[in-house]
Amino acid sequence: MFDLIYLAVIFLILALIFYIVGARGIAGFSMEIAKWLVIIFVIVAVITFLL
Repeated sequence: MFDLIYLAVIFLILALIFYIVGARGIAGFSMEIAKWLVIIFVIVAVITFLL
C-alpha cells in the first residue's frame, strides 16, 4: 500500500522537474497520475480500516 504513495511522490517530483525544464504537457500528465495514485491510496486505506 505504501508503494502507491511512493509512486505518487515520484510522479510529483517528475512533474516538478518537467515543469522547470519547460515540458508543461508532460508535467501536467505526471501530476494527473500522481493525483490518481493518491486517490486510489486513500480509497484502499479507508477500505482496509473498515475491514
